[in-house]
Amino acid sequence: MQTPVVTVITVVFNGEQYIERTLRSVQAQRGVALEHLIIDGASKDGTLTIVDRMKNATTVVVSERDRGIYDAMNKGLAKASGTFVIFMNAGDEFADELALSRAMDGNVNADFIYGNTLVVDERGIVLGDRRLSPPPQLTWRSFNHGMCVSHQSMLVRRTLAVPFDLSYKISADIDWTIRVLKQCKEIVNANAYIARFLEGGVSAARRKEGLKERFEIMRRHYGLIPTLFNHLFIALRYPLQRVFRKSMT
Repeated sequence: MQTPVVTVITVVFNGEQYIERTLRSVQAQRGVALEHLIIDGASKDGTLTIVDRMKNATTVVVSERDRGIYDAMNKGLAKASGTFVIFMNAGDEFADELALSRAMDGNVNADFIYGNTLVVDERGIVLGDRRLSPPPQLTWRSFNHGMCVSHQSMLVRRTLAVPFDLSYKISADIDWTIRVLKQCKEIVNANAYIARFLEGGVSAARRKEGLKERFEIMRRHYGLIPTLFNHLFIALRYPLQRVFRKSMT
């Protein structure tokens, strides 16, 4: 059987501080055929200089203005040619050089492969696991409390990777994942770390906007009454986490 190609889609805008980290991680992957798409939003810093210096035969670069991160992700999906796609944005890394081959091992017929994610800071130091952990068996109903699998740790069969809904500015990834999973017949837990996610701060205003979007997304997919309870849990999770972190210091 021919080895399936994995298309890694990296979205970046003015990411000179982080893009090299991601490029090195992608190029270090072993035991898997790769296509690496760099979707740049017409960066004005040194991002493209770094990409041009480091690109190899698997790298394809598109640099043009876009309408935000999800528009850029859609451009990557439209250009991807691999059997599977995975998003690894500027600053994100794979867990190690065998992360992709380990996840793919024996799972080439799967529709959706998922795993765990480590959170790292700007220096690349591991802070721990994401607060939301993936369930042993994922379904489209698993996202009723939020993004339990990060997009950096999910491999999706390209033919099932629908476009992101651009009406959502912050939480389109949740809606996208649910819509993808509704189509999937074989969903596989890799039972391993796939990615290292660069932690980023979210302003209070964007967090509020994100909560509104998630409410609408969950209402649409799960119904109004379950969403009222689940969204209350999501809204309370952040202050409770802050209290817990303070109690540990």
